[in-house]
Amino acid sequence: MRTAEHYFTVPLNHFEPAPGASGEAPETITVFAREYVSSSHSVAEAESLPWLLFLQGGPGGRGNRLASLGGWSKAAARDFRILMLDQRGTGLSSPIDRNSLPARGTAEAQAAYLEHFRADSIVADAELIRAALGSGPWSIYGQSYGGFCALTYLSFAPEGVKEALITGGLAPLDGPADDVYRATFGRVAARNAEYFGWYPEDRLTVERIASHLRQVAEFLPDGGRLTVERFQMVGAFLGGNTRVDGLHYLLEGAFTDTPDGPRLSDAFLEQVQGIVSHRSNPLYALMHESIYGQGRPTDWAAWRVLRDYPEFHPDAEPLLLTGEMVYPWYFEQDPSLEPLRDVAELLAAKPDWKPLYDRKRLAVNSVPAAAAVYRDDIYVDRELSLETAAAVRGLQVWETSEFHHDGISDDGEAIFGRLLGMVRSAGGPA
Repeated sequence: MRTAEHYFTVPLNHFEPAPGASGEAPETITVFAREYVSSSHSVAEAESLPWLLFLQGGPGGRGNRLASLGGWSKAAARDFRILMLDQRGTGLSSPIDRNSLPARGTAEAQAAYLEHFRADSIVADAELIRAALGSGPWSIYGQSYGGFCALTYLSFAPEGVKEALITGGLAPLDGPADDVYRATFGRVAARNAEYFGWYPEDRLTVERIASHLRQVAEFLPDGGRLTVERFQMVGAFLGGNTRVDGLHYLLEGAFTDTPDGPRLSDAFLEQVQGIVSHRSNPLYALMHESIYGQGRPTDWAAWRVLRDYPEFHPDAEPLLLTGEMVYPWYFEQDPSLEPLRDVAELLAAKPDWKPLYDRKRLAVNSVPAAAAVYRDDIYVDRELSLETAAAVRGLQVWETSEFHHDGISDDGEAIFGRLLGMVRSAGGPA
């Protein structure tokens, strides 16, 4: 493959009055994207290929760094120039972390800054980038949160989209964030039962780890204590197809014998830190619930809904592992998030999040679109996804139980090809 790096200067706030209205030049940020082209195309041929914009999952996840074309990217590169976007605040796009964010000033100033890092701003960035590249309407492909962004694109800038593909990413168009967690807690519980049915010995290991953590202080490499509730976060593995087996490999090496008795092994603690720490993607913890915020505060929705699911309590027996929910104690127990605690509280209390979707516009959508809905997805609920699909004119759905949330990691080439075939055969909404 061949790659090229692109840097773009975009407004921090796309929705302010025209430049000069306030007497000051509007603040700008940098957005980075990397272009991937198959070397099977000559340079001249590549320049004539249409663009495919890939919208990564998240929030807070940078664009994939591809070492080679494979899976969905291999399939896409046959017909497209792929543009891998680092969404604002991630990767090389004016990145945000615990060190850079305090430069904005007070917690209130930091929270106000972060209001400009949601899907509506990402879509506005994409439209400026499309114009800068001289592209007509382009194809977009959204995975997980990237699918949420794709729906925002179809809501507010459909003229920029030729066709839209979505995998595991049909967001609820309205309603409180509570609805999302009521649906997903049940799916996570079912996935726990399925997993421990495959690996019954791991049930004993999980209980042994939990009992050990209640009695012995164990610390991760970054100095943060591994509590039972932080350990439950290894349930992130449960959202995968083949990745789920990685949980078994993690647990089998949990303990090591020491002169003072059994302790958690360094190898185990190193791997767990990579799962439970948000040092590399603090935007995920800060902005996760805001992706459901429209006209009302999210108010730590997952934490509130958890009260109705006592089986997920860290003292419950048997102990269940959790999914991708974000709780306020993250900002107390994760050393990388502690400096951002006040900011997180302000974002959770924000009462006036702007709309991310336009139901009326989606109801008359004319952009060919297709989405893969994974029946047992523990992160993006099937029923809520199908409700959204029914609200978008002409959106075709491929519902399958073959894959979980990260299906494109297992057979991305086939999934991408199927969705592209669906939009191309339809030619547009009926």
